[in-house]
Amino acid sequence: MIKIGYCRVSTKTQLEGNGLEAQEKEILCKYDNADIRKEQYTGKSTERPILNNVIGSLGNGDLLIVTKLDRLARNTLEGIKIIEELFKKGINVHVLNVGLLENTHMGKFFITTLLAVAEMERTTILERMQSGKEIAKTKEGYKEGRPIIYTTHQLDWCIDLVKTNSLKQVERMTKISTSTIKRELKKRGLTATMLKESI
Repeated sequence: MIKIGYCRVSTKTQLEGNGLEAQEKEILCKYDNADIRKEQYTGKSTERPILNNVIGSLGNGDLLIVTKLDRLARNTLEGIKIIEELFKKGINVHVLNVGLLENTHMGKFFITTLLAVAEMERTTILERMQSGKEIAKTKEGYKEGRPIIYTTHQLDWCIDLVKTNSLKQVERMTKISTSTIKRELKKRGLTATMLKESI
């Protein structure tokens, strides 16, 4: 039986520090004859060549060891998908802070439980986002979607128009909000009054 311990960190600091070493030590304490493979890839990246190589080199009856599920995947759902794929190949997985996962009724029960937790996490995140959106909607100046980014040329044009027009008039002419114009004036250390007086 092949035993491979997979260690992953997501930052260069962890790579140079104790992240990988701590994971390796924890795995070797449990399986002193495990073949350790290490990788540094961010949680955002889907490319993990060493993990892919590890999965490709394991077969029926072999064992993959990780310290935590989040070392194996970016999120719970992806972790479940990887474990299910390993089960299909007859590979067992030992997540040290959870337990040994085998293609048995108990192993499948654990996967089902993880799926339920992942769905609950997803629902909670969506509810928080919706709640935050509803609160934001009650605030003055709220606009749906991402804020518009104006070019320096557009903002220069606005500032120039403020010299001979009110802020509301400039807003109507340029379709750039009064609050955006005020922010730009403040950033430049100016006021509408100062501009009018400079004419």
